[in-house]
Amino acid sequence: MCLLYRGGGAFSQKFDSNFKGPIHNRGCTDVLCCIIFIIALLGYFAVGIIAWSQGDPRKVIYPTDSRGQFCGQAGTPLEKKPLLFYFNILKCASPLVLLEFQCPTTQLCVERCPDRHLTLVKAKVGNKDDREYYRQYCKEGVDFAKLVKILKEGLCPAMLMPSKAFTRRCLPALGTMKGGVVVVGNETVFDAGEGTNVNASDILEASKKSNAVVEARQVAMRIFEDYTQSWYWILLGLVIAMVISLIFIVLLRFLAGIMVWVMIVLVILVIGYGIFHCYMEFANLKDQPGSDITIRDLGLQTDFAVYLQIRQTWLAFMIILAIVEVIIILLLIFLRKRLLIAIALIKEASKAVGHVMSSLFYPLLTFALLAVVIAYWAITAVFLSTSNEQVYKVFNNSDCAYALDNCNPKTFNTSNVSTECPDAECLFAFYGGETLYHKYLILFQFYNVFLFFWCANFVTALGQVTLAGAFASYYWAFKKPEDIPASPICASLGRALRYHTGSLAFGSLILSLVQVIRVLLEYLDHKLKGAQNRFAKFLLSCMKCCFWCLEKCIKFLNRNAYIMIAIYGKSFCPSARDAFFLLMRNIIRVAVLDKVTDFLLFLGKLLIVGIVGIFSFFFFSGKIKAVEDAAPSLNYYWVPILTVVVGSYLIAHGFFSVYAMCVDTLFLCFCEDLERNDGSAERPYFMSPELHEILSKTKPLEEDKDGVEQVDEAKQADEVKQEEQTPLQQQQDGEVQLKQQSLLSQNEEEQPLQARTDREEPKEEKSEEQKVSKTEQVENAATEEEEVGEEEEAAAEKQEGNAEVVPPSAAEAEEETGEEQEEKKEEEKPSCESRE
Repeated sequence: MCLLYRGGGAFSQKFDSNFKGPIHNRGCTDVLCCIIFIIALLGYFAVGIIAWSQGDPRKVIYPTDSRGQFCGQAGTPLEKKPLLFYFNILKCASPLVLLEFQCPTTQLCVERCPDRHLTLVKAKVGNKDDREYYRQYCKEGVDFAKLVKILKEGLCPAMLMPSKAFTRRCLPALGTMKGGVVVVGNETVFDAGEGTNVNASDILEASKKSNAVVEARQVAMRIFEDYTQSWYWILLGLVIAMVISLIFIVLLRFLAGIMVWVMIVLVILVIGYGIFHCYMEFANLKDQPGSDITIRDLGLQTDFAVYLQIRQTWLAFMIILAIVEVIIILLLIFLRKRLLIAIALIKEASKAVGHVMSSLFYPLLTFALLAVVIAYWAITAVFLSTSNEQVYKVFNNSDCAYALDNCNPKTFNTSNVSTECPDAECLFAFYGGETLYHKYLILFQFYNVFLFFWCANFVTALGQVTLAGAFASYYWAFKKPEDIPASPICASLGRALRYHTGSLAFGSLILSLVQVIRVLLEYLDHKLKGAQNRFAKFLLSCMKCCFWCLEKCIKFLNRNAYIMIAIYGKSFCPSARDAFFLLMRNIIRVAVLDKVTDFLLFLGKLLIVGIVGIFSFFFFSGKIKAVEDAAPSLNYYWVPILTVVVGSYLIAHGFFSVYAMCVDTLFLCFCEDLERNDGSAERPYFMSPELHEILSKTKPLEEDKDGVEQVDEAKQADEVKQEEQTPLQQQQDGEVQLKQQSLLSQNEEEQPLQARTDREEPKEEKSEEQKVSKTEQVENAATEEEEVGEEEEAAAEKQEGNAEVVPPSAAEAEEETGEEQEEKKEEEKPSCESRE
């Protein structure tokens, strides 16, 4: 119902004959926030320049040897040596691996990993081929004749063992025989080359510790390799999603009703096929070896394809899809009446999109701007994370006072450390630094994340206010399409950038602050996963839920505030206030209609994602025989599938956001139109008859609610209407009241009997009696009029500007009373809700 609220902006809009849609004469809004946003962007560019000058992405791509050199880097002497070899893999079992993220042993870039077991002593006494083979795993300038020097200075590893390349690192080729015996190259015990033997199980433990160092990079490197192999197919899938979305939107323009019903049926069928496919996979894995193992027993695996080989995975997928299918069907059943109205509103929105066809291509500009923002953030983040310096530390097998101290490899052999600790080595440990820049590097990373959210939200806000301005121009055109301005999208975009950059920055700043807080809460939740404090976990979960709800509310308010900014050109806060109260005065329509339309548009996105996702699954998994050879060979075929699915949803969301923004703008303009106009010849509606009929159908849906609640709402509305009168009504009531008081006073003092007679007789008889009244009564009445007139002036000043009222004669007073009755009759006419 159209309720009235106290406070600025709470009253409904009044008729303005000069209002013709989006205001053209407007000024800059929220200038201070605009200046802050520009300064923040300049700081963002400065951070990027510093990161690009200090960072080196090669640190992420290539492994680093003990000298800090990159293995396999093009244009360097190590270009043909892409693999990293550990001199003593057993030292990787040390706790220093977890403390310093580096194995405390010499590391060397090699061309290929060892494929045989060989000790340094055997290589020296062996043939020339053994020495040449062993030499490639030693430091440069090794002379096998000086065996003592080699062992003392650690120029060569004591032994070699069969190894395999794993994430560009040579790790032992471990295996298991029957009975669970661990072997390396079919051997269980090795000669360490120093008079001792090494068990394969010890090597397994060292390999596990080494894996802890590279485990974080393992999945990332494989995913990166998959992207390099399939990026062009991913782009093709995204282009297909864009074409399907565009075709769907165009068909929606001409066949809105049919397309919506087709969309609903296809969504049900696509999800139904997903359930069928999961059931078939679940049935086919029956009696397969190892398929009955549970996900908990399997644990975390880096190769996610392993999970698809167990039945429990497909059972979980099938249950999830079945639940989604049931929810959608139930919603369609319970919302069947509202769906018909929502479909009719989508048809009306299609007409608006048809008159502003350029709006369909505006999402391409939004995609381009978001791509620039994401690319700048990602590149800056990589350069910031790789802008640390090489840190070298002292590693020693025995007790040493200088262990783990920083060192310089160029001067280490001539320092006191090498003298006091003969077994010590100065090895590359990690990337870090102790300069002022490196100390505050985490703040630069935080600033990069915060500005990413701010810029991304600003781009989204710019798109929303641009589309809102264009569709508002369509709505407030009295004669469509004659009164629609040329290039409404360009005109709206120009107004937004010229006048409202500060308002858009303000709204996006508020949203960005909430999003950054949510990121911090997720980070804390990740850090506290191992904590045993249940209260802390509960409190953190509550905070995450509250901030999630707050983000949704702010997005909703911002969206409607941008519509009001596009129409009236006000700053952000007044626009948000006006939009909020306007929606509250029409809260039933918001609940009945607006969200149901969003649900239908969401089904459209779901349909496009489902179609593209199914085709990408069959292609990348190699299940389409016709294009099986064209599919790339991947480590994880789910990587491009997931990328295409997420990208398809974003593309579909971009195109369908045009319709969503159109519906929201038409809805808000409709509410404004109802409050400004009444459909008469003097104050005609700007809405089309079809739109008025569509949105008027929400009244019967409102009446379907509980009768008691309707009575209570009606009483509350009547009370509010009686209490909240407009200043004009208060002024008229004040005038009538003063007139009645003066007339009553006059009659009581001079003509008590005549006053009672006058209230009972008609207006015409009273006028005649006034004409034949005595001359003395007329003179006395005139005298009384002057006295009461002075009292009225004083009363008018007390009532803040009420007009001066001169008490009329009895006949005139009766006429005023008749006017009052007519005004009351007009007030009792149906409001904007009852007119519907």
